[in-house]
Amino acid sequence: MGREFVEIFDEWVETYDDSVSGKDEEYQAVFAGYDTILDEVASLAKGRTVEFGTGTGNLTEKLLVRGLDVLGIEPNGAMRARTQERFPQLDLADGDFMEFPLDGKPVDTFVSTYAFHHLTDDEKAKAAALYGSLLQQGGQVVFADTIFKDEEAKFAQWKKVEEQGYHNLLEDLKREYYTTVPVMEKLFTDAGFAVTFKQLNEYAWLIHAIKA
Repeated sequence: MGREFVEIFDEWVETYDDSVSGKDEEYQAVFAGYDTILDEVASLAKGRTVEFGTGTGNLTEKLLVRGLDVLGIEPNGAMRARTQERFPQLDLADGDFMEFPLDGKPVDTFVSTYAFHHLTDDEKAKAAALYGSLLQQGGQVVFADTIFKDEEAKFAQWKKVEEQGYHNLLEDLKREYYTTVPVMEKLFTDAGFAVTFKQLNEYAWLIHAIKA
């Protein structure tokens, strides 16, 4: 994950919560039902839980409320500081999807929302393989992120967004590594997981992978 991407969040930290709450019209559909999406991810987590991309701590809060043992991983210093301010006792570390410190405790669940698309498909496959090597049978990956049913659906969405005049969103959809359900299914299956998908809004899907 490039430092240029990480530094973008230095500015976004002040407006991030406004974006995910739907105040930015251009991204309303992307974050529709945001709180419910976080609830769904949190409800599936169990045991020692590693959260990638804590952001400002919105999912973190729901995990902690459920009494889970959480290790937060966040590459951006400003976001990390915001989360630590909200939850002073939280175990929080600098890292990303592929490079992160562990304290020797076995991990039961990896969670993340709206972040896995920052990895290329090859990087996603390597990450899935890493999680598979760290989890015991029954351990799980619970991610929610923007993906598409297939390539046809992806290009149809690009066209729709362009017609809506949402140029920033279109640029984002083309710049980031938003993948498809078949690609995601293959990379997790190859890593030894049984994986299911559930569409949560027009953009976001729940990816629930259980170590076989």
